Amino acid sequence: SKATVSVLYWRFNFFKKMSDAKPAVQKVQTYGKKKHAIAVVTCQKGKGLIRVNGIPLNNVKPEGLRLKLQEPILLAGKAKFRNLDMRLRVRGGGHTSQIFALRQAIAKAVVAYYQKFVDEPSKMEIKDAYMNQDRTLLIADPRRTEMKKFGGSGARSRYAKSYR
Repeated sequence: SKATVSVLYWRFNFFKKMSDAKPAVQKVQTYGKKKHAIAVVTCQKGKGLIRVNGIPLNNVKPEGLRLKLQEPILLAGKAKFRNLDMRLRVRGGGHTSQIFALRQAIAKAVVAYYQKFVDEPSKMEIKDAYMNQDRTLLIADPRRTEMKKFGGSGARSRYAKSYR
């Protein structure tokens, strides 16, 4: 009958679409934080491209902090990044906070990628290199600015006492 034919046709198309499905992309997404800056990184298999808000890593401003941003790459070794593409988005905070959030996001992304898609010994090698150098590469800094209170110009300072 007509209903049976339509069900069979639907089943055929359904399983055909399933067989045509592309293999899953090897991708991890992590984040880094520093004060009010938040950086999100998408790391996947690729040709070694690293872009920050669409800008190549070598053109990131300020130049003085560019080496700080490249620290995770230099510590782990450029060979580990050769087959990874990274797209970073950062917003909030100031220049320095954004750079520190980005470097944390990069470091966490490499460790997560190697844990999920490569092997445990190489992941531990990278993680140990990061922890020996700087703990904030993998663990967020919990410090925040203290709120200003009344009776003074800042969080702790008080107005000078006047007798007249």
